[in-house]
Amino acid sequence: MRIPLTKYGWPQVAVFPAAVLLLMAVLPIGMVGFLGSGAIIAGEVILLAVLIWTLTFFRDPHRHCPSDGNLLLAPADGKITDIEQVDESGFIDGPALRIGIFLSIFNVHINRAPCRVRVETITHKEGRYRNAMNPQSGRVNESNTLALVRTDHPQDRLVVRQISGAIARRIVCDTAEGEQLTGGQKFGMIKFGSRTELVAPVRVELKCLVRIGDKVKAGLTPLMRYET
Repeated sequence: MRIPLTKYGWPQVAVFPAAVLLLMAVLPIGMVGFLGSGAIIAGEVILLAVLIWTLTFFRDPHRHCPSDGNLLLAPADGKITDIEQVDESGFIDGPALRIGIFLSIFNVHINRAPCRVRVETITHKEGRYRNAMNPQSGRVNESNTLALVRTDHPQDRLVVRQISGAIARRIVCDTAEGEQLTGGQKFGMIKFGSRTELVAPVRVELKCLVRIGDKVKAGLTPLMRYET
């Protein structure tokens, strides 16, 4: 039986719940002479809520991802905060459309490939931990940039960028240069609260399907479509 918790959460998925359970066991015994029963019960309820949140943060729900090669799927769960045309002078080398997704602490934090791709390069950059809702956080925050090439036609160059937030302190990237990923395949996560960007070249036949404020799910929600 599959346990719906991500392997990317270790060791936190084991250590954090164990610590909370220990506090829940110690609180009634250690505080019985100092706090009333109401305060102890309230403390237990708060700790239980923390325990549930810790487990749900690292949840890894099974998903049937679309196999349509014309789609670019969301690389993360969350809310679309910005859609902007930018000059991607690096890997894409030209005008590109950048779609930013903000992941709150209540979203699933697994990152997934937007389509069938080959990983060309992976670049990690040290940085700050500013609010990930701000589009400018991608420039100054710690980030991990995956340069990808579609293996379906057209073989466009894409960028997926994992960006830390004000709370996030760990970016996990479970893939390697030269590896091929299928659309919706898991390749990492960001702990705890973050931003993920998808950058694609500006093409007449590549249409954006989302708007600012839309909620999306990684590997399920199409962000763009090639119209042939």
